Amino acid sequence: MGTLPFTKMQGLGNDFVVLDGVRATLALTPMQLRWLADRHFGIGCDQILWVEPARDAANDFRYRIFNRDGGEVANCGNGVRCFARYVRDQNLTQRTRLRVETLAGVLEPELLPDGNVRVDMGEPLFDPVRIPFLAPALQPTYDLSLGKVTRTFSVLSMGNPHAVQVVERITHAPVDTEGPLIERHSSFPERVNAGFMEIVDRTHIHLRVYERGAGETLACGTGACAAVVAGQRLERLDPLVHVTTHGGELLIEWQGAGHPVWMTGPAVTVYTGIVHIPNIEELTHAGR
Repeated sequence: MGTLPFTKMQGLGNDFVVLDGVRATLALTPMQLRWLADRHFGIGCDQILWVEPARDAANDFRYRIFNRDGGEVANCGNGVRCFARYVRDQNLTQRTRLRVETLAGVLEPELLPDGNVRVDMGEPLFDPVRIPFLAPALQPTYDLSLGKVTRTFSVLSMGNPHAVQVVERITHAPVDTEGPLIERHSSFPERVNAGFMEIVDRTHIHLRVYERGAGETLACGTGACAAVVAGQRLERLDPLVHVTTHGGELLIEWQGAGHPVWMTGPAVTVYTGIVHIPNIEELTHAGR
């Protein structure tokens, strides 16, 4: 592959390596993607964002999302904000409102004058078949066994699956121990993002998320959307909620069934660079 230009970005500490597939043709294997995301041997990130030309002339761009395990996923809330900042800063567009194709459908980020990015994240999905989630019927919440304990979850999709539980104190939430069990629970054929939500009041929550294929991250945009939707369906949150994560704060708005979820938050470029991508033989020899 040789050398590859890249941009390192972050949204509330959820960090990304962003690659330009608009001005150059990209061809990376899952093994090479894992190497890029490795914090010791590569660049290091939670996800890799791969920007491409749109397939439909009605849209501006397409972008793909790869977790640090090399697996492709459909949606990333912090990622779409960084994507919007990237294409504008790289002079790939002069527009402030964009239509971008993802595996989860078309998203519409808008760059705001204050530097934040506001995104129409689409409507949440609750049908177990579409999440996907192996449940006998649609319910407000679900009880799932995690070995010796049973937890109650709200389960929904924001373009990717989320299982959200309410906890008393976010600092004591069993993210490290229960997060992996929830992520790979047999009820979720494509795994799931595990959210732990502390409700401060009707307009404020604290949130930690154990993301599938990435582990706990400093922030999760779709996880924040899912948590606010879950809290509203439990009748414990208002339509406009501040979500505090380890990496900072997001503003999430949902007016209820039939409406999209709106997310507003920052997107920051950390640095740009050029990296040499090892070929498959080099990575195989190194045991990566």
